Amino acid sequence: MEIISQNKTVTNTYAIEFTFSAEEFEAAVNASFNKRKKNISIPGFRKGKATRKMIEAHYGEAVFYEDAVNSLYNNNIADIVEKSGLEVVDVVDTEVVDVSKEAGVSFKANLIVKPEVKISDYTGLEIKKTVKTITDDAINAEIDKMRSRNARIVSVEDRATQMGDTAVIDFDGYLDDVAFEGGKGEKFPLELGSNTFIPGFEEQVVGKNIGEEFDVNVTFPENYQAENLKGKAVVFKCKLHEIKGKDMPELDDEFVKDVSEFDTVDELKADIKAKLEKSATEQSELDADNALVDALVAKMEAEVPEIMYERRINDIAREWSMRNRIKVEDYLKYTGISMEQFRDSFKDIAKKQVDLRLCLEQIAAEQNIEVTAEDIEKEYAELAEQYKMTAENVKAALPEDAIKGDIKIEKALDFVRSNAKIEEVTE
Repeated sequence: MEIISQNKTVTNTYAIEFTFSAEEFEAAVNASFNKRKKNISIPGFRKGKATRKMIEAHYGEAVFYEDAVNSLYNNNIADIVEKSGLEVVDVVDTEVVDVSKEAGVSFKANLIVKPEVKISDYTGLEIKKTVKTITDDAINAEIDKMRSRNARIVSVEDRATQMGDTAVIDFDGYLDDVAFEGGKGEKFPLELGSNTFIPGFEEQVVGKNIGEEFDVNVTFPENYQAENLKGKAVVFKCKLHEIKGKDMPELDDEFVKDVSEFDTVDELKADIKAKLEKSATEQSELDADNALVDALVAKMEAEVPEIMYERRINDIAREWSMRNRIKVEDYLKYTGISMEQFRDSFKDIAKKQVDLRLCLEQIAAEQNIEVTAEDIEKEYAELAEQYKMTAENVKAALPEDAIKGDIKIEKALDFVRSNAKIEEVTE
């Protein structure tokens, strides 16, 4: 195996030629014969008993060539890539140049490599961090949710519908005066304010009385899954059959004892406030990090190969499928959306993740960021705890190089974060 030539042709692309000797080709041909001989028969011989020379005489000298050529390529392309010394992200346009038992096999291909990245002024990035104050209204809103979950459902006959009620309705949807599929329901219990129907629908049910018939005019969102309804204005003809309201329990110590681990209203409020503050702090940190990442990526100059984005979309889609425990193909069948639409939904996040990693890899190189053996052991221990596995099993599943790369990226992000100018703004 030998690389004959390696030349940069266009941005992020190298043309490469490599060969396998006659001896290597002969070994691959012989391996193909040994693998396939049990399934080959020729007249006068039982299946699997003919010699290689007999098979080649009957079917032609090149009978095992294709299999041998494919084997040489597939078994060695990773070594060729490593031998090139390039950061290769894909191998494309592979072509067999020559095949002969005297000269061996010659290939040529294009190697797509990571882009050259330029990034400047990544220290001192100016970011605003919003610090949220937890108000009494926010605390009371959480308590009202608890009261609502524990409310009695009662029939209402002496007033019109209002937000929070469940309206039992018939509805029949029309597009250009023609009923459309999936737009009909009978005695459907719709909780007003739940935002389960098309935006604007529930608000138009508010203020209606039992027995009343009315029209609801709405427009389907542009990203609605049914192609024939995207962005279309429709009319739903509705009738209200029942109103079900909530009889909310009184907020007192007895209620608190029934629904929580606390004994008094004040204790419950203090706990809710602490949890809201913790959540607000975490969200504030996340928002600041996202703003920092956006500012950092905006500083990058690079021509990123499209294949890097496509592969990240593949990874995200695979992770999505595992997380939701459903095959992508089944999800597409159930929802009626296309594979292109499904993949498009991940484009922005995939681009951001790829660009960010390229930025941080460049910063890590410029800042000579190193990863110690202690860093690696700590990461393995944290992963073991996270996934409830032994450190040895984690090490077997994740090679050290992959761990090392991720740690270096995180250290580079810490460097950018620690050198940023973060202004706290109170909300």
